[in-house]
Amino acid sequence: MNLQEIFRRMCLIRYFELQVAEAVKKKIIPWLAYLSVGQEAPSATISTLTKGYSVFTQHRGHSVYLAYGGNIEQLIDELLGCKTGCCKGEGGSPCIQDLNIPMYGHHGLIGENIPLATGYALATGNSTVAYFGDAAAEEDYALTSFGFAATHKLPILYICEDNNLSILTPIKDRRNWNVYDVTTAMGLKSAAIIDDPKIIFNTVKELINHLPAFVNIQTCRHLWHVGCGNDGPPKWDRLDEMRNIVSNAKEIEEQMRMYVEDLWQKQLQKL
Repeated sequence: MNLQEIFRRMCLIRYFELQVAEAVKKKIIPWLAYLSVGQEAPSATISTLTKGYSVFTQHRGHSVYLAYGGNIEQLIDELLGCKTGCCKGEGGSPCIQDLNIPMYGHHGLIGENIPLATGYALATGNSTVAYFGDAAAEEDYALTSFGFAATHKLPILYICEDNNLSILTPIKDRRNWNVYDVTTAMGLKSAAIIDDPKIIFNTVKELINHLPAFVNIQTCRHLWHVGCGNDGPPKWDRLDEMRNIVSNAKEIEEQMRMYVEDLWQKQLQKL
């Protein structure tokens, strides 16, 4: 496990998303933007283990795109509505994709990427990873997909980035069951963990040898469901914790901050 590389990807995501939040606040980006501030660890870590996988992501997908090596300039342009964006400026934040990864986008129907990823794994036999939130996991077609993958022994890894919120509604007000119990009962190799990169790495490293598998990762959204509003003081900040255990953390973080800010300034000059 390369903690420095995971931390680098986390910093890339964090500083990119903070730039998006600032652009939303200034109305440079006047449309919806779904940010992953505080939720960087899952994709930053899992991407180091699933290189070459086909990737299906949710509306909150900037982090996945960046972690898997998506073109950052094209992502900026997409959010600005430019023709040079990764979806020609027509998809925006929820729909980003990059077939060079390959990463397939999402048009906004909650959890739709789960059956799409499942069908893709069935049709192609390619190793596949699908990222989604805890509310998406409640959809009937998501639950059916888990069972289908187990029955057909598909090469797919399901990752639930569980921030305990469906917009603003916590899990305790939405259901009295948890997805881990359901996927385990269906026959999927499953795990329920926190977003500590060491735990994520060791868990996923084991499970990718036993696909299909499901991992529920408790993480912490720092900003509101959409845009730049604050959810209040976060319960934890995994990036801050990583600063204390990664060698050369200050240098890596400063390098990523400057890199992202310089790119944003460069792309903004196109407007």
